[in-house]
Amino acid sequence: MDKHIKVMLVEDNPAYRKGLACALEQTPDMELVGEFSAAEFALRSLQENQDSPDILLLDLNLPGMSGIESIGPFKKERPETKIIILTQSDKEKDILHATKLGASGYLLKSTSISQLMDDIKCVHGGGVTLDPSVSQFILDSLHEASGKTVANSELSTRELEILTLIADGLVQKQIASELEISIYTVTEYIRNIYDKLDVPNAPAAVAKAYKSGIFPPPK
Repeated sequence: MDKHIKVMLVEDNPAYRKGLACALEQTPDMELVGEFSAAEFALRSLQENQDSPDILLLDLNLPGMSGIESIGPFKKERPETKIIILTQSDKEKDILHATKLGASGYLLKSTSISQLMDDIKCVHGGGVTLDPSVSQFILDSLHEASGKTVANSELSTRELEILTLIADGLVQKQIASELEISIYTVTEYIRNIYDKLDVPNAPAAVAKAYKSGIFPPPK
């Protein structure tokens, strides 16, 4: 059985794309199945081929169709493929829009290659990943927003602890180490948190926790 994580890359900067491609090709448990300079080219490739990538690394600032505009078509074409945004943009509207559309991760290009590889594995394993600076930005942006109380969320002590660590910007591997539990247990807790809060991903969970009063407003 092929256990490689199949990764597709959409990035218009040739030098950066080449660097990422080399890193992916040199990682034993990953396979680069396509690299494209525009979303339209990547979508056409998916339409013409049966195989689906496990992970799509997607830049936002692309020629033609932007990364934000392409999330919907990518999800429609390959709903099983998980999207990680990899961009220079830390703009509120980009972060919130991308996560609302279903991105499983939002990373800045300042992320180290080794951290990126860990984040890809995290998302492939069913988790989510969020750049620490982006996580703080979301908290700072949303804490003043009014919201309704979450009905019947009933987060357990452990679930609340894990949600707090997510808000601090930790990824699944780091949470598992911090709490001295397995990464698979962390994944299960995170799924339960999303179900109870009725949210699709980590940024939405953190935002709802602040808006609903589960978390106190940041000082």
